[in-house]
Amino acid sequence: MGSEYERDEEAPETASGLSSSSERRSERAALAAAAEKRRRLAARIGAAASLILVLVAAFVLSRTLANLDMAELRAAFAATSATQIALGLFFTACSFLMLTGYDAIALRQLKLSVPYRTTALASFTSYAVSFMLGFPIFTGGTVRYWIYSRAGVRPGKIASLTVVAGVTFWLGMAVVIALGLLVKAGPISEIDRLAVNLNRLIGFGMLAAIGFYLYWVSARPRRARWQGLSLELPGLGLSLGQIALGVMDLCSAAAVLYVLLPSHEGVDFFTFAAIYVFACLLGIVSHAPGGIGVFEATMLKVLPSPSQEALLASLLMFRILYYVIPFVLALALLGANEGGRRWDALRDAMNRAQSDGENGA
Repeated sequence: MGSEYERDEEAPETASGLSSSSERRSERAALAAAAEKRRRLAARIGAAASLILVLVAAFVLSRTLANLDMAELRAAFAATSATQIALGLFFTACSFLMLTGYDAIALRQLKLSVPYRTTALASFTSYAVSFMLGFPIFTGGTVRYWIYSRAGVRPGKIASLTVVAGVTFWLGMAVVIALGLLVKAGPISEIDRLAVNLNRLIGFGMLAAIGFYLYWVSARPRRARWQGLSLELPGLGLSLGQIALGVMDLCSAAAVLYVLLPSHEGVDFFTFAAIYVFACLLGIVSHAPGGIGVFEATMLKVLPSPSQEALLASLLMFRILYYVIPFVLALALLGANEGGRRWDALRDAMNRAQSDGENGA
């Protein structure tokens, strides 16, 4: 009797516990559904913004190309001097060298020991391929996985490496844009159509946010979650290194186009670098491979030049030096790397077969 009474007393409590658990599951499901709804809404807004950017860029380019003198364009393209090309190639090499530092910092943060030769190959080829083809998570991410996985790096670590490298890029871009908005607010206003003082205010806010981030990561170890990954963010020292690398990379990339310009009259390098990074940001938002079309339309709209043909010739040469040549070289390096790996595997197999034959004899 006593045990039956106790069971009867426990039954309501058990039912209450089950009900509470069911309510918690329902709340979690509702929160997850709301988060998914917000994510889809943000994706739709982003897609709409990208489409608008592409359409505006197409309109600007179509109007520009309609009035082009093709003979003058060919003449301007041919007028690019060997010195300009050599300097463009030099700054391209500097930019991609800085990009290898993105991966090096990420590997140090993740406490992974990978030879620099492997790091340089993975970084250069992944960025060269993703710059040319776009969709960096799929293109560059695939190349990174292909190289780093053979070096013994686990998939989760490769994904974390990609995130940390991305933080380096965005920190550098944020610093350059913030300084550009503060110091060169006027030229930037020609792009974003905002008041000069408002641009300065945005630039100050961005620098304040970067300063707060540096303080936040220096106070104690911080962790972040992205796409189900949990990783520790770099501390103050590595974060400052990330900013320095990001700024040097973007300035080197800007210098490639700067030395190819037909004339530097009316635009100093710092102003140009700010405009360049802002145009790159618009290209990234558009999701076009390499920002193609959007980047060119922005530059054609803002930069002073003796003629549209001369400026477009510089932009075409920039695409060749910074996108096409590294892409072709990356494909060659990947092919050579895979060929060497297969040759080593074949040689090892032949040596084993020969050794087995001698032992059998």
